[in-house]
Amino acid sequence: MNYRYLVASDMDYTLLVTGTEVSEENRKAIRELREAGVAFTLATGRTFYLVGKYVRELDIDVPLITSNGAALYDPFSHSEVYSNNMDEKVLKELFKILLDRKVDFAGYSPSGVYFAPDSGRRAFFENYNKDVPEEEKAKLYDFDYGTLDKADFPIFNKILVVGADEETTKLLRSRPDLETAASTGNFLDVMKVGSTKGNGLMMLADRLGIPRENTFAIGDNENDLPMLQMAAHSIAMGNSREDIKACCDYVTSNCDEDGFAKAMREYVLPMVKKDRMLP
Repeated sequence: MNYRYLVASDMDYTLLVTGTEVSEENRKAIRELREAGVAFTLATGRTFYLVGKYVRELDIDVPLITSNGAALYDPFSHSEVYSNNMDEKVLKELFKILLDRKVDFAGYSPSGVYFAPDSGRRAFFENYNKDVPEEEKAKLYDFDYGTLDKADFPIFNKILVVGADEETTKLLRSRPDLETAASTGNFLDVMKVGSTKGNGLMMLADRLGIPRENTFAIGDNENDLPMLQMAAHSIAMGNSREDIKACCDYVTSNCDEDGFAKAMREYVLPMVKKDRMLP
């Protein structure tokens, strides 16, 4: 289908509350978007290994923005059609710092997800794997000092750092070769510089042939900010921080109140329908 408009939505605490399913109202709103000629996609910090079931349930037919903008994932070829991979030398340096400081992490690679020793994030992935077909299950691996010396060291486009101390967080944020953004809870997304949901949205719009002035973004957190700033039309969730709300064109209700559906029906669809009526 040839779309004229594009809506990119964050997942956690925007489209759904983490650990729950997408509500029926939000599902209906996505169907209404498609009927109006609007492409819908997810813009998430998650690896593509954690989006497959949502692609099926929401009938998403365009690439997804994953790894916080470090990759575009094509649900039809089941592959990343773009990935801003981190440099191996930088990766090994970062992983060693995290291992030395005993900081929890999960590294996102096309080959699978790699976890720090005794990682608290592994259970989330294992739980997700229970509900998806075998071919869609995330491949889970342990990462330790021995991994650093492997000849076939994996490719990574994002490291999810969990619960880092203030000193480590400051160190990561100070590096000019890294893109960092806080997301849900005590998570810090670490990518190669230039990897943002905003750049991912623009790249996807260009790929689909959709004018950038016809792009919409909705989110709630710091890692959504570049996307909200670069989209032609921006929507903040009611549960967003005040600085996120202040930079957006429209503020909807909370995630657990179907704020996504409200924004689509009261802001996006009326604008699209009005635009389509213009000569």
